[in-house]
Amino acid sequence: MKQEKNRRTLERFLPMQVRAVEEGEDNRVFELSFSSEEPYMRWFGPEILDHSGEACDLSRLQELGVVLFNHDRNAVLGKITRAWIEDNRGKAEIAFDDDEFAETIRKKVAGGTLRGVSVGYRVDNWEEVTAGGTSVDGRFTGPCSIARHWLPYEVSIVSVPADATVGVGRELESEQCSAVSLCERQLQINKNHFKEELNT
Repeated sequence: MKQEKNRRTLERFLPMQVRAVEEGEDNRVFELSFSSEEPYMRWFGPEILDHSGEACDLSRLQELGVVLFNHDRNAVLGKITRAWIEDNRGKAEIAFDDDEFAETIRKKVAGGTLRGVSVGYRVDNWEEVTAGGTSVDGRFTGPCSIARHWLPYEVSIVSVPADATVGVGRELESEQCSAVSLCERQLQINKNHFKEELNT
């Protein structure tokens, strides 16, 4: 069952899959993956980002997308020149700026010192799947929370990724997740469980 949730700001880390678009030491354009459908453990359980159809709204990345360092809005490294979905992964082409700070990070990315990428995004619609249940489209098995409509708004090169299992570095998530959101999530789980009991 689809359930509207409070809009929440989240982050997700992936080991960076990055390649230079052109050869040469001075190449400023890279292609990377920033998201996938792999379950990601949060305090409320496994989260899955749906990449099918129109689930991922790339409009913000296409229009205003920036590349940050460690999600610091004052540490802009460059811009996102193109974003798309391919093989159930979010991908982007990024171009580093030519200022001193961006150049330092670019060299570390090109040299393999920095190999982490993280995406900041907002979820507008969730599907809750109970333990042993199956998602509406039959693609995922519970327990899990599926982001059925989500909006990525920035991609970050990160030095030390957040540990999703303990919540370190998840200030945005913890600040914006209210008690009401927790109650709504538990109510939805209870409703799903009650419906399963009625159908057995």
